[in-house]
Amino acid sequence: MQFIETREQLRQHYKAPGDLPLRKELKALDPHCRNFIAKSPFVLIGSSDGNGNGDVTPKGDRPGFVAVLDDNTLAIPDRPGNNRLDTLENVIANPAVGLLFLIPGMNETLRVNGTARITADEALRLELAVDGKSPASVMIVTVNACYMHCAKAFLRSALWNPEAWPPRAAMPTLGEIMKDQLALAEQAAEADRRLEEAYRKTMW
Repeated sequence: MQFIETREQLRQHYKAPGDLPLRKELKALDPHCRNFIAKSPFVLIGSSDGNGNGDVTPKGDRPGFVAVLDDNTLAIPDRPGNNRLDTLENVIANPAVGLLFLIPGMNETLRVNGTARITADEALRLELAVDGKSPASVMIVTVNACYMHCAKAFLRSALWNPEAWPPRAAMPTLGEIMKDQLALAEQAAEADRRLEEAYRKTMW
């Protein structure tokens, strides 16, 4: 198998981009971007460490949980998780991040590229608290580019079409997966019960 190694080689296999795909990239959040973020309950964050190892992590909360501080600044609260801190440690080593905002049922997405820093500023954490529970830290993203992404990926995948979804029973539970992958001594049902209890107690 031969691999493409240069930009010139890559471009030989594609048409040149049109005018609109190039012009749609904005350098700051406009009212449409702000409105999209305000209605989005879910964002994917792409990052990489100092050695170029990539990672993508999901962040979800009530719609608008990502705060727009100004036209070039976003604040993403870090809710309770597994404390691996993959994304946060990546940002310390390499601040470049890519964000993909989703709205359920909407096939278009919002892409935001920028640089990130981590703060534990108490006032901001209190401002982003949910039910009196503050995030442990907040990721501050300086926006360098943002643009709407077309619907083709979602239309091809039929992501929001329930009729296209596989039956949930066709896939193992997380407890079953963890039991096999981690060689857990406990039964899968007990692992699932512990996960559900943790979800209830540590959502925020």
